[in-house]
Amino acid sequence: MSSEKIPGWIERLLLPKLNEITGEIKAIHTRIDSVERDIASLDNKVDVRIDSLRKEMLAKFESVDAKVTALDNKVDVKFESLRNEMISKFDAVDFRFDSLEARIPVMEKMAEFEVRLAELEKKVTA
Repeated sequence: MSSEKIPGWIERLLLPKLNEITGEIKAIHTRIDSVERDIASLDNKVDVRIDSLRKEMLAKFESVDAKVTALDNKVDVKFESLRNEMISKFDAVDFRFDSLEARIPVMEKMAEFEVRLAELEKKVTA
């Protein structure tokens, strides 16, 4: 339909409304563009904040990992020290047992001598 066929009174009624609606649509588009920019800005801020928190958490995890590793090394050193001390004590006990075992035959011989001495004393007194 061409505008020549539209009656003048309809054109006078509708054209201002159509122009008003067109203006409102343009204003809505402008607001939508502004909201999209705001959303993009907020999205960037959130991304920066998340990245910052991520880096901070990674640094803390690395710090905790280093502390756990240091404690693990400390425990290893303590266990090694304790192990060496226990080996030293067991060696000392083994040495004492060996010394006692070396004395047992001497003690047995002394017991034999005491028995013989007692027998000799009995013979001499008898």
